[in-house]
Amino acid sequence: MPVTVLIVAAYLMLLVGLGWLARRRARGSSEDYFVASRTLSPWLLLLTMAATNFSAFTVFGFSGAGWRIGYGFYPVMAFGTGFMAVSFYFIGIPVWRLGRRYGFYTPPELIGARFGSRTLRLLFFLVMVVFTLPYLAMQPMAAGYALESLLGIPYVAGAAVITVVMLAYTSLGGLRGVVWTDALQGGLMLLLLLLAVAVAVAPYGGLAEANRQVFLQWPGLFARPGGGGELTVGIWLGYLLLWLWCDPMFPQLFQRFFAAGSVRSLNVSMVLYPVLTGILFLLPVTLGVVGRLTFPDLAAGHSDRIVPMLLARVAPGALEALFATAAMAALMSTLDSQLLTLSSMFTRDLYEPCAGRPAPPWLGKVFVAALAAGGLVLAWRPPATFLAIATQAFTGLAVLLPVAVASLYWRRATAAGAVAAIVTGQLMVLGYYLEILPDWGTLPVVPVVAVTTVVLVLGSLLTPQRQRQPVVRLPGGRARWWLWGVVLAGLFALGTDFWAWGDARTGWWGLPWWVWYHIVLNGVTAGLFWLLARQGPVRVPPAQSVSTRIAATGS
Repeated sequence: MPVTVLIVAAYLMLLVGLGWLARRRARGSSEDYFVASRTLSPWLLLLTMAATNFSAFTVFGFSGAGWRIGYGFYPVMAFGTGFMAVSFYFIGIPVWRLGRRYGFYTPPELIGARFGSRTLRLLFFLVMVVFTLPYLAMQPMAAGYALESLLGIPYVAGAAVITVVMLAYTSLGGLRGVVWTDALQGGLMLLLLLLAVAVAVAPYGGLAEANRQVFLQWPGLFARPGGGGELTVGIWLGYLLLWLWCDPMFPQLFQRFFAAGSVRSLNVSMVLYPVLTGILFLLPVTLGVVGRLTFPDLAAGHSDRIVPMLLARVAPGALEALFATAAMAALMSTLDSQLLTLSSMFTRDLYEPCAGRPAPPWLGKVFVAALAAGGLVLAWRPPATFLAIATQAFTGLAVLLPVAVASLYWRRATAAGAVAAIVTGQLMVLGYYLEILPDWGTLPVVPVVAVTTVVLVLGSLLTPQRQRQPVVRLPGGRARWWLWGVVLAGLFALGTDFWAWGDARTGWWGLPWWVWYHIVLNGVTAGLFWLLARQGPVRVPPAQSVSTRIAATGS
């Protein structure tokens, strides 16, 4: 035990040290603290994008779903999240350009300025906060699970320790400190998850033999709809759309668009993102599947603990501590970004408009501490599995996507239409939470976003437009983009490989053959995104007299 505690303590001290080093590079401004003075290089942006998005849900939620559902959960996550990176081009680049031109660094600030509406800005802010907090709470939950199972630290104490360490390096270094620690934690997570799979399957003679033994006892884990019959074609499609629609609306991911150093930074991230998801996401799902051999009977609520339970059983002490750091890397690299982004929104979108003056430098750090305490309170009594929490929270964030896209691409969109769309969408989210609306054989996000879009269009057409706004221009003619629309839609359709449902044939390493199909499909996605980046950057033409008004509204 002393060796394992020493390894974990050294890792946490290293993170704080990186935060201190980042503090020495700080320029002392809010822009530097929250968006690193918009200087992130391609590789740093890619690593922080990935580490920020690959959270406790990635390690604990994916492995828990692997234990319950099987390998079917891998492609819906790997392809769905990889394909989502197309938003880096269509949303990320124009957001980056607008941020540099007008000084934005929070999502509500941009949306409120685009529509000239403080009401819409506040509504956008409230939705992002309300639906990020449950996701935020998943991170200290995972810390508690990991340290309790691997090191014997009580659940609440483990969650608190990790939160305090994360607060230390975030407060010291701001986004620059977060990015530096993200780069470390992202690489560590990938390497140690690879090692964890090797250690977990070693007692069974390797991955192929472990998969063979699982297949003999639970063949449903190697075919869709999977264990429990959860992944029907409709649910599968719903998950693919959920990741595509909600991920760009994660406030911590959206804010990374403002922090990019160049268009190239966003393009590199877009191209390599599917490669990362294709490799990384298979590892925790595999741990969940092979974990069935060691823990064949678990309550549904305990399946999210399968990784620390499994490694506590099979890993030597020192490796056990390293695996604990991998789990903490996943959750801390998301928690720090969530807290920093929400803090910037409280400062920029709530305090400054209400107080009518710039926020003092210390206020953002106070907000970070208060939000961290709120996350700990929510994590005190976990309400559901990671997958259930994530699905509900992500649906609420997906409601914002039609408004964000319309703000960039539809000149006729109005603030009244946007407010009506968001309110309608959130009422539907509540209706699904109360189980009073039909599911239509898919996830709630599909009808919710469909109705939200219709209300936005009708509401905008039926309300007067205040002023013509700057709208994004895609390079080249319309025919080119109609063709790209067909290509991207076709690629998305290939991700819904309904013809493989019920097929449990296995291939290399005992994995279902359709797992290899999706690994290749992620590679094809990266290639198409490279071609998309070569079309040239999205442009935001200057608008008549809008610069002064946007600057005033956004301040």
